[in-house]
Amino acid sequence: MVSQFISSHNVRLLGELAFDFPEGTHAIGRLDNLSEGLLILTTNKKVTRLLFQGKQPHERTYLVRVKGHVSEETLQRLKIGVPICITESVEYITTPCRVEIVERPAGLFDHPRELPNNAPHTWLLITLTEGKFHQVRKMVAAVHHRCQRLIRVSIEDILLGDLQPGEVKELPEEEFFALLKIDDYKD
Repeated sequence: MVSQFISSHNVRLLGELAFDFPEGTHAIGRLDNLSEGLLILTTNKKVTRLLFQGKQPHERTYLVRVKGHVSEETLQRLKIGVPICITESVEYITTPCRVEIVERPAGLFDHPRELPNNAPHTWLLITLTEGKFHQVRKMVAAVHHRCQRLIRVSIEDILLGDLQPGEVKELPEEEFFALLKIDDYKD
């Protein structure tokens, strides 16, 4: 499923979920078609600007399964920033971020494309305050690991928790903006 409501391609869309979305609903911080996890949907057009283009950086956290074993040296490189290509001719050094090795969370649903647990791999928890095009995938590739699974688990204090794929949870507006740490959302 792609994280949009309209497409010129023959793909599954958000409107196909079993939920009656209000008119004008759009996705904030979209996920590519190989990624999964938390997706924020809103009718408030100011949210994108306030969350991703405002003066205050906002955190996004990803659970990432990478091929092979990640060393302490590699963790440090990811933490301080690595060069990634954001276009064919533009290289960018990622801003410092938080990265830690974690165990596969209990209760994480199996993904049909996920390799068996006995294949050498490492689970990472990566928290960024920026999001260049496919940044997490490019970061782990820059340190010679292949991203095998990418799950966004939070945006600020909004958590994926135990929501299952395709499940929708509504939040009251004040709680929504408090969890996102956005104060100036009202006109």
